[in-house]
Amino acid sequence: MAFIVCEHVPPCPPAEASDREAAKSLVRRFEQGWTRLCNGVLAFDDTGELLPDGRVISPHRATQGSL
Repeated sequence: MAFIVCEHVPPCPPAEASDREAAKSLVRRFEQGWTRLCNGVLAFDDTGELLPDGRVISPHRATQGSL
């Protein structure tokens, strides 16, 4: 699956990076609860993610003890 290469300056972090959520939002579907980021990541409102290569990142909300 091909994705548009980020043309932002500075460039968005790649999907493999730990800070991938910092990429710019390209499409936001509030009614469906997801955002398509510039790096190809689908970020869900529950903090889960679907990476371009098909890997799933489980939701990772902060817990009371980590605030």
